[in-house]
Amino acid sequence: MEPDLFTAAAEERQEKDPAGSPLAVRMRPRTLDEVVGQQHLLKPGSPLRRLVGESGGPAGPSSVILWGPPGTGKTTLAYVVSKATNKRFVELSAITAGVKEVRAVIEGARRATGGYGKETVLFLDEIHRFSKAQQDSLLPAVENRWVTLIAATTENPYFSVISPLLSRSLLLTLEPLTDDDVRGLLRRALSDERGLKDSVGLPEDTEEHLLRIAGGDARRALTALEAAAGAALDQDESEISLQTLEQTVDRAAVKYDRDGDQHYDVASALIKSIRGSDVDAALHYLARMIEAGEDPRFIARRLMISASEDIGLADPNALPIAVAAAQAVAMIGFPEAALTLSHATIALALAPKSNSATTAIGAAMDDVRKGMAGPVPPHLRDGHYKGAAKLGHAQGYVYPHDLTEGIAEQQYAPDALKDREYYAPTRHGAEARYADAVEWTRQHLGRKRS
Repeated sequence: MEPDLFTAAAEERQEKDPAGSPLAVRMRPRTLDEVVGQQHLLKPGSPLRRLVGESGGPAGPSSVILWGPPGTGKTTLAYVVSKATNKRFVELSAITAGVKEVRAVIEGARRATGGYGKETVLFLDEIHRFSKAQQDSLLPAVENRWVTLIAATTENPYFSVISPLLSRSLLLTLEPLTDDDVRGLLRRALSDERGLKDSVGLPEDTEEHLLRIAGGDARRALTALEAAAGAALDQDESEISLQTLEQTVDRAAVKYDRDGDQHYDVASALIKSIRGSDVDAALHYLARMIEAGEDPRFIARRLMISASEDIGLADPNALPIAVAAAQAVAMIGFPEAALTLSHATIALALAPKSNSATTAIGAAMDDVRKGMAGPVPPHLRDGHYKGAAKLGHAQGYVYPHDLTEGIAEQQYAPDALKDREYYAPTRHGAEARYADAVEWTRQHLGRKRS
């Protein structure tokens, strides 16, 4: 018996006793129009619309790779295709299947196509778990369109899927669901005949906590809703109270308004704790932001600012660490992004501190705003264009690389600022080296001591 995503027996049981299936399964969309989110993938003429339709021939539907975080609808989209298409639909999971199973599906697809003209759609979940050899076994079938592949992965396909398979497929990126997307799913599940049939209410504070718990994962949201609704009904409650939800999911509701004062107060406390080198307090505020469902990109941006504002050249690695964390967060999202943010927060909190970069640019900008600019010294002006020499531009400029010490005693700043010193390095951490360097260079530039 060939593997099938939704076997006839399971479908029959669900139809006879829908309450026996999890809420997340019962509430799966039956058509693409019922899908919440991912509207950029569902426009008319899109690859998924063509998979559901009857398009064929030389411009038939393409194989696709669905890439996105858990709970964003990869399996749901495959389910919709399986229900809407008249094509033969087969499912494999890379967790349990191997080359033998892949070859069996391909052989069955060739027989179905040659015997009675039935096309095959193969849904392959967790494709990143397939080895190179296992992915190679798919190539002939995809290239010759013996099967139309729908592959799902939570990992970056450019690292986890072989290039030949990528080049033969369309890569479709699923975005994390927004709070409004998940809110719509919850409200539909509360009222729909397939769901809770208005048997219990969901107050606003409980709904907001459910959204925080979900973190953009529809499956997680519906699973938590079902558990909390069951607990409320067992206690003869007409609504799911916040307390019942907290007890059911064993997760306290953090008092945190992402659009209000707490958002800025906790973010401020995080940065000030890092500035004060209190790593434990910094981790506490980071945890509060994570548990409250704060956008990880917002946290990462604050860490990048802190790296320059409060650490600077005392630890030149602080900014690269913060930037790398921001890039990683953008790629992986929660929950794994919590590890990356913790990594960066600890590194920044324990780094030596210097705000010299902050004060230096602040002082320089203050002078510019006061009108202390003045003309560029003639020997520094552009001398490449015709007639520049007649104007005295670039005349007398000394090229530092021609000198043994690599530094020329000449004026760089405008006359009004020639003795101005903006950078005042500390001797904290690695900045001690810069303090020595700036003292030496200023002496060799012939600066008067201020």
